[in-house]
Amino acid sequence: MSRSARVIWDDELISYDFGPGHPLAPVRVELTMALARELGVLDKVEVAGCAPATDAELAMVHDPGYVEAVKRVSASGRPDLGAGLGTVDNPAFKGVHEASALIAGASLAAARTVWEGAAEHAVNVAGGLHHAMSATASGFCVYNDPALAIAWLLEQGAGRIAYVDVDVHHGDGVQAAFYDDPRVLTISLHESPRTLFPGTGFPQETGAEGSAVNVALPAGCGDAGWLRAFHAVVPPLLREFAPEILVTQHGCDSHALDPLANLMLSLDGQRSAYAALHRLAHETAGGRWVATGGGGYELVRVVPRAWTHLIAELAGHPVDPGAPTPPEWRRFVRERTGETPPLTMTDGRDAEFSDISGGYDPADPIDRAIMATRQAVFPLHGLDPMP
Repeated sequence: MSRSARVIWDDELISYDFGPGHPLAPVRVELTMALARELGVLDKVEVAGCAPATDAELAMVHDPGYVEAVKRVSASGRPDLGAGLGTVDNPAFKGVHEASALIAGASLAAARTVWEGAAEHAVNVAGGLHHAMSATASGFCVYNDPALAIAWLLEQGAGRIAYVDVDVHHGDGVQAAFYDDPRVLTISLHESPRTLFPGTGFPQETGAEGSAVNVALPAGCGDAGWLRAFHAVVPPLLREFAPEILVTQHGCDSHALDPLANLMLSLDGQRSAYAALHRLAHETAGGRWVATGGGGYELVRVVPRAWTHLIAELAGHPVDPGAPTPPEWRRFVRERTGETPPLTMTDGRDAEFSDISGGYDPADPIDRAIMATRQAVFPLHGLDPMP
């Protein structure tokens, strides 16, 4: 399906490291790139480097005073609680500015790649730090690289950008950056804010002219319910909005094994979502697709396989889910982490779902979540909220 795809990568991207014991361990992206390399996925894409985001680029989303505060923490390693650095979620560390700016620069490079036509699709698996706000770090995120990519695209003249966030946590920082901007449609599918950080992302948060869309799913939702919700909300809105470019965030912490959340997706359900977004990029955005990683805290069994599937999907050469993981990668996992690696690229699930067009059940909590979103935003887009 793809004419070309580019992976933005620099080995220094793993320097975004909050220290031992922190859930956002950079080994997850290290293992992802190693798996993609051993499976031959990287042979099907162009791998390109990146430069750190400049202060002027960071200022497209972040207050200059905040950037200066991050730099001071970066030089000293001392906390600045006013900037949100020095908390349990966002520990202060020397080099935090440089590490964060490089991740931001990688997502800017991905956006530039697609906007200028150097490749049809581009991905930064180290990115997706969607909780960072304009003047504070939040939720493991210092600079909001997806928001920066979108802001840069707007500065280049993009008139309509769609952002779809499938992380288990609400994409609150990106929503906040563009909440009153009808040029940007933000869609977030996440666990209900009643049971999970950051406590936002209710269906009633609709932004300017319905530009913010939130699907808040109940804890325990698995593949069938999640995919039913995705297909009931995302395709109709993207078709109506007709973006010039699609930006997506692929946190894989919706997986049943993730230790920080309560959804129950399988790797196969997540892979189905990647394929659906690929199709929608071509159908609604002329094939222009910028993707990032995101959350994901099962570092060995989930993140590397999920994002290797994502890279392969962008490349237009999906990995056979039944394929074995390469022996060399398994050895690397054991040496690097001491953990037992997965043997195949699948969880063995079918990831089937029933489409809501066949009718909805008002007694079903997933269908109630779907209809709450459709009723809140579909009329604002001229769409009928009823199936």
